[in-house]
Order: sequence, then structure tokens, then C-alpha cells
Amino acid sequence: MAAKGSFNAFEMARTQFDKIADVIQLDQAARDLLRSPMREYHFSIPVRMDDGTHKVFQGFRCQHNDARGPAKGGIRFHPQETIDTVRALSMWMTWKCAVADIPLGGGKGGVICDPHHLSMREQEAICRGWVRQLARDIGPTRDVPAPDVMTNAQHMLWMLDEFETIHGAKSPGLITGKPVGMGGSLGRAQATGYGVIYTLREALKELNLRAEQTTASVQGFGNVAQYAIQLYHQLGGRVVCVSSWDQEDQTSYAFLRKSGVDLQELLAITDRFGGIDKKKAAAKGYEVLPGDQWIDQDVEILMPCALENQISADNVGRIGPRVKIIAEGANGPTAPEADAVIHKRGIFVIPDFLANAGGVTCSYFEQVQSNMNYYWEMDEVLGKLDVKMTSAYLAVSELARKQKLYMRDSAYVVAINRVAQACRDRGWI
Repeated sequence: MAAKGSFNAFEMARTQFDKIADVIQLDQAARDLLRSPMREYHFSIPVRMDDGTHKVFQGFRCQHNDARGPAKGGIRFHPQETIDTVRALSMWMTWKCAVADIPLGGGKGGVICDPHHLSMREQEAICRGWVRQLARDIGPTRDVPAPDVMTNAQHMLWMLDEFETIHGAKSPGLITGKPVGMGGSLGRAQATGYGVIYTLREALKELNLRAEQTTASVQGFGNVAQYAIQLYHQLGGRVVCVSSWDQEDQTSYAFLRKSGVDLQELLAITDRFGGIDKKKAAAKGYEVLPGDQWIDQDVEILMPCALENQISADNVGRIGPRVKIIAEGANGPTAPEADAVIHKRGIFVIPDFLANAGGVTCSYFEQVQSNMNYYWEMDEVLGKLDVKMTSAYLAVSELARKQKLYMRDSAYVVAINRVAQACRDRGWI
């Protein structure tokens, strides 16, 4: 939603890590091991385009740490993808799996491309080419990819098919985010957004707030935001503003309706990438504002559910006086400089790798089901997800209260200690 500019996600991830490494007095070997990915892959994917020309796309995969289990993490297609973004996201995935206490490590992948300008056949060629480059280095017991920004269940199925063709065997546990009926799990679509709200529900209890007495502003209108809004509304809350990316204008807009947004109404005028039609929204009574104004709204809860670095030193001062909770549905949405201001103001933060761990938790459930070749009903998946997310939240919140830590710092302490201990137990350090 914002241009990367000079922002470096990997520097941010390392800054966050270094801060906690000092707090817990982590030994030098553990610091050296956990500050960088254990393995990373850079490769070229040649594709014959529909017009007969050939184009070469750059692909990446980082496996940050697999001491606790196979690497796990999405593959994003993005025109501004960089290796440093992939490194950072793989690191955050390690902490996310550890804080959720699931037996996986952190991985991430990407391709520099814009699916908006590629046919489905060209996208399929990129997917299959990505797998061909990594066929020996991913797998159900090694590294398990998943969808991410601008990738979906269809992309995952093409990747799975290519992997199975190369290896000559069925491996449904290779990849998660598959279509239901082709090895995908029920509940996966809802998982990340619902996970955000499961943790928000617990935070509201902790702060003695009732959901029905709160309003929220949500940045983004993709899968995470849509399901978060749905469940938040079910709890009795009211979303008054959402923002979304406009592909045509190459900018974002915020859609404000103080009486509350109508989720179904907005979904009916939204494209497959989560872009809301601004003219139709205006006709339905929404105030159309510049996209960055999602942060200015007079609400109790902010939910950044788009890309990284969206709350920065430049706009943190615009957060309204009534805001009590920030629930981070996106990865890395808050820059460290902004974090310091939020902490000082006493706003309660549910940090990204705790709040949005529902996605990877349900991906883990999908992996387990695929490897067993046995599938659970929707209620069972969402019930297990609620239990996992609630217990993860309570572990972080309890430590934060005991040691008087900021929630983000507490989540990092829990996660880094678990990963460092696994590395020690294996005799790596």
C-alpha cells in the first residue's frame, strides 16, 4: 500500500531482534545464528510470454531457522519484492511459529512480478518455474510454502503439481493454502482474520472493554481484513473505516461511514485483489478519503491489515486520542520509531506475529491433515484455532504483566527464547 522507498524490512526485523537479545542477554552464538537466515536461494525463472517473447523473473526463498521443525512461509508476487523483504518475513515467520507454539520454523519466498499484468498461463509458468528451481530444497519435511500477497490457492496447486511431477509421488503436505477438496483445510480462508479477532477479544477482556462499545478503523481490504471485520462485527463491534488499494489510480483510498461499514455491500463492489470501487462506494454513501486517513479516525481500535511499514514516524502522531488497541493483522506494519511513541502513549499493541499467527496455525493444521490424508470439519478447525490463538495470547500477556514488558517485547521474548533453546537442545550452539 506504500512504496518501499528507503525502508528496509530486514533492518527493521534485526533492530527488533537486537533489542530483545539485549533484554534476555542472549549469547553471541545464538545472536549470530538467529540474526540471519540459515539458507537463502536466489534464482532466475525464464518464461515464454503469451506474445512469444521470453522474459526472466527473479525468484527468492529464505529459510531462516528450522530448529523447531520444517520451514514454513508464504510466497508473494510483488513488483517491489526484494531479498531483504523476504529475509525479514522469513525471520518474522520463525518468531510467529514459535509464539504460536507450533513445530515449524520460518521461511518466505517471492517473485518480482505484477500478476495484474500477467495472464493466468504466464502466472502458471512462473509458479512451475519457481518450484523447478527449488524442487530439492522444499518438501513436507523440509520447507512448506503457502500463499501470500497476490498469490492464491490456484498458484499453490500449480506448484504442488509441478513438485509431484518432478518427484513422481503425491505430496499433499508440500504446500498449504490449497483449494478445499484438493488437500486444503476448511477454515483456512478465515484463519488469519479470525485469529486477529480471537486475540483482540482477549485483549478487550484484559482492558475491561466490551466489543459492542468499540469502533475500529481497518487498513486494507484483502482476505485478512475482510474476515477480521466479519468476526469483529459478530462480537458486536463496529468498523467505521476501511482502506483499499486502487489498481487503476495506483494509490489507496479510505472509505468512511460513521454509522458503520456494511461488509457485504463493500464485498459486492470489490475486485479480486481487495480494491473497492470508489465511485460505487461514494454512491452508497461512503465518504472517500485519501488512503492514509485510515489512521486519523476517531475510534478505539486500529487494525493495520495491509503491508509492512504503514505506521511510521511520519504518521504515528496522527493516531487519535481515543485509540486504545492496535491489532496488527499485517506483517511488520509498525516501524520501531513509531512503536516507541505508541508505547509511550500507553496504547495496547497486539503485535503482528501474535495477532496474525492464525494463518500459519491453520496452515499447520492443513499440513497435518494432508500428511495424515484425513480431513477435519470446519468447527473442529476453528475450535482448535481459537484454543491455539487464545493460549498463545495468554502466554505473552502473562509474561508482559509479570515482567512489566510492552506486548511486542513480551512476544519476542517468548519466541526468541523458544527458538534459541531448540538450537541449544540440538547442539547447534
